[in-house]
Amino acid sequence: MVTDWTQRIRLRHLKILISLAQTKNISLTAQRLNMTQPGISRWLKELEEDIGLPLFERHARGLRPTEHGRALAQHAQRIMANLDLSRADLKARLHEGSGLVNIGSTGAATAETVPIAILELLRTQPRIRVSVLEGTMDRLIQKLQAEELDIVIGRFNPALVTADIGHETLHMEPLQFIARPDHPLSAQANLSWADLKAYRWVIWPSNSPIRADLEKALIADQQSLPHDYIESNSTLLNITLLNNSDFLAVASARTAARLQLMNAVTIIELSLSGFGSVAVYWHKDAIKRPAVEQSLQALRNASTSYYERVHDQKAG
Repeated sequence: MVTDWTQRIRLRHLKILISLAQTKNISLTAQRLNMTQPGISRWLKELEEDIGLPLFERHARGLRPTEHGRALAQHAQRIMANLDLSRADLKARLHEGSGLVNIGSTGAATAETVPIAILELLRTQPRIRVSVLEGTMDRLIQKLQAEELDIVIGRFNPALVTADIGHETLHMEPLQFIARPDHPLSAQANLSWADLKAYRWVIWPSNSPIRADLEKALIADQQSLPHDYIESNSTLLNITLLNNSDFLAVASARTAARLQLMNAVTIIELSLSGFGSVAVYWHKDAIKRPAVEQSLQALRNASTSYYERVHDQKAG
């Protein structure tokens, strides 16, 4: 009876595969892992024979991963990422913790939903360890698929959903124009599109979901982007630009309300048509961990309690 090749795979073999895919060179891999070149060559040949598929093409300058080799290296990276996560999760539990959760968030979500959810999570699970990475949705979803993140929150884009990614819409909300608190338009009544297009805009890049929502809203209002604008995917940079110029920007309603309460911006009262949806994504393997499920519930609660928080803050 032939033994399944997966039963003979060891951690060092996974490291060899990952290194070969990265360096495309047996000599460099041998140096990196403190192994011999003949040993790596012999093991790779045996693995390809066991699997029945070529994993690397040999040529004068080194190796080139085949489609099968790239797929196996990606599997190896996911296994190593899961082991790293397991180590961090159990280390957190060892120190009286309740586990570890890695959250990816767009700049808009970090202004409102995510920090409120973290505060609730820490009230119910005071020893839990939370790591937050801010970025754009395309990069965050890539990290989620690689299991480097457990949860991602941001505007919904159906193109980002794959078989191993679960998702749930948290809320719908419109977009709003924002500017610095003492912007000339902040005290002007009956604003028109011409008033807004008289100023330079800072908008999100074309590959971002919020940019797609903005363009759909403009089309619905029979408008177009102004000729004079810059693109930025940094919330901090955008706010800094607003506070030091007459720039205008667009933000989701909840982010705009939070920033206005902080006196960082003012909302410009000209309505945009349509709504965008904010969603939470998770890796289907990660949700098996209690810390991840508890974090998802905290994000749901933070989203649904938004209007109560805003009302209480305004009343105060």
